[in-house]
Amino acid sequence: MARALRIQFPGAHYHITCRGIERRRIYMDNNDRHKFLTMLADASETYQVVLYTYIMMNNHFHLLIQTRKANCSEFMRHFNIRYTGWFNWRHERSGNLYQGRYHAYLVDADNYLLEVSRYVHLNPVRVKQTKSAAFREQWHKAIDYPWSSLPGYVSERRAQDFVDYDLVLSMVSGRRAYRKFILEGLKRGIESPFQNVLSRMIVGNDDFADYVKRYLRRVSSREQPAYREMINVTLEPEVVLGILRREFGIQKEALEQRGSNGVIRGVVAELLYRFCNITQAQIGILLGGIDYMSVYQLRNRLKKRLDNDLDLREKFAEFETKLRKSMSNV
Repeated sequence: MARALRIQFPGAHYHITCRGIERRRIYMDNNDRHKFLTMLADASETYQVVLYTYIMMNNHFHLLIQTRKANCSEFMRHFNIRYTGWFNWRHERSGNLYQGRYHAYLVDADNYLLEVSRYVHLNPVRVKQTKSAAFREQWHKAIDYPWSSLPGYVSERRAQDFVDYDLVLSMVSGRRAYRKFILEGLKRGIESPFQNVLSRMIVGNDDFADYVKRYLRRVSSREQPAYREMINVTLEPEVVLGILRREFGIQKEALEQRGSNGVIRGVVAELLYRFCNITQAQIGILLGGIDYMSVYQLRNRLKKRLDNDLDLREKFAEFETKLRKSMSNV
């Protein structure tokens, strides 16, 4: 049977879940869990993905995210490969860690994002040992669970800097109201929002589903959607390279040579990713045919340099300002 099409467009919200192969554990100890979160935070920043909620169970995880770019598949591929590689190395194993591909459900944010966030956060109380417990006991189980974004939703002191709390909290007017929202769900016993999944991939009402279906009909049958009409103005790669060449003397030919200045190549890779609708693999072609992982490494090294080099940070900000001005004229 053909695999379901991944619906991707800038600004899309997704509920992601991924399970260990044969339902095996995907974390052996807290070192694994800490590494998982470090890699998740790093991948979210690299791919400009907004992370709203997460939960890490022994043999699976859930994420609620927004992709500012149409790159859910690229983000998850990179993140899962990196963590699998690290896990296999640490535990002297080989092969797949996860059971097939991750599952991604497109979420109607206006009507279902809040409900999905609660569903994710209450995973620990749906296990057999806690399912029949009183709601207060379930609440303490959920809020005391250490591998979840829920504590940061009810206590600002426990907030994590790689989780974006603002959108979900704005839907209920703050942390105290979110705590009440969770408790109400426990009291009455909430239904899974995924009982209303449409077309095997959409969590939303009929209007949202119709909108997505109309969009899909406008694109070729199994190609990645051409989403120009759904995005904010962006720049073509040649425009970005032209501005960098004209304003700052960065020559495209030099970027294509192996062994060229790694900082400059990293800057160009990062700017192409931020301002153009292209993937890391496509950026690699522009940088002389390197693969997507090499592009990621260039961008990752640049990020670390920007944290420690004020002059480079100022120069990078100057690049961004020039490009934004160009976008306003497009």
